[in-house]
Amino acid sequence: MRILVTGATGNVGRIVTEQLLQAGVAVRALSRNPDQAALPQGAEVVQGDLARPESLRQALDGVTRMYLFPFAATAPEVVDLAEEAGVRRVVVLSSGAVTAGYDTDFHLPVEQAVEASGMEWTHVRPGEFMLNKLWLWGPSIRAERVVRDPFPDLAWHPVHERDIADVATAALLEDGHQRAAYTLNGPEFISRRDQVRAIAEAIGQDIRLEVVTPAQAREMYLAQGGFAAANARFLTGFEDYAGNEAGRSETEDSGPTGLTASDSLPTAEQVTGKPARTFGEWVRDHARDFA
Repeated sequence: MRILVTGATGNVGRIVTEQLLQAGVAVRALSRNPDQAALPQGAEVVQGDLARPESLRQALDGVTRMYLFPFAATAPEVVDLAEEAGVRRVVVLSSGAVTAGYDTDFHLPVEQAVEASGMEWTHVRPGEFMLNKLWLWGPSIRAERVVRDPFPDLAWHPVHERDIADVATAALLEDGHQRAAYTLNGPEFISRRDQVRAIAEAIGQDIRLEVVTPAQAREMYLAQGGFAAANARFLTGFEDYAGNEAGRSETEDSGPTGLTASDSLPTAEQVTGKPARTFGEWVRDHARDFA
């Protein structure tokens, strides 16, 4: 059995690659820049780009299962090539936004393309990544030991990237996950204020929490670049997931819409049988990244 991991250098794909290798599986890892992939020893790293489906033909040769990173623009072509090459099982990295019904442009088309094929499929739908806080807060914590946030008491169930990878790996290797869509969250409802406290404890440094207005946060994220800039308007409540105006003023203090508490959100434990990782565990895993 040979498994192709697309998006192999991503935050989840890299862990999936690592876990498949540990399971003794032949792994072919797709990367736009193989020389810079820095993947675990044992992975067969090949060049390819989901934006150019024809570049995947060689990568798909001899592959029977595939971890599919979402790229909606070419999903039908990629899925057709995979099925033609003999792939029989696909695990899609999707999003919890599909479950909530407000992702129709990014992840849903990938799911639909896979479901329309003759292949076995499983969708993995994570909610908010714990990693978001590293991308948002990491620069200011490292430089100033400060977090500037407009909604410090906003809370949710963020999920550890390793829990996502655990579920994806299980679906790739085990039977019984066909035609399943797993929505994944973290095990605890935790506020941003408490997340900052957990980071401070993990790095052994005081971190000041400075409350800013949504408009100030939006401009700060735009200036920061990367993930923060790409999601600045959504993260500060000025637009919804689909990019539509959220109909709020710049002085309102409510956060992104749709975030409410729940005592029974699904976690990786329902799939893996292991307790889902807490935010505190995630921070300890990434303490050096913040310090």
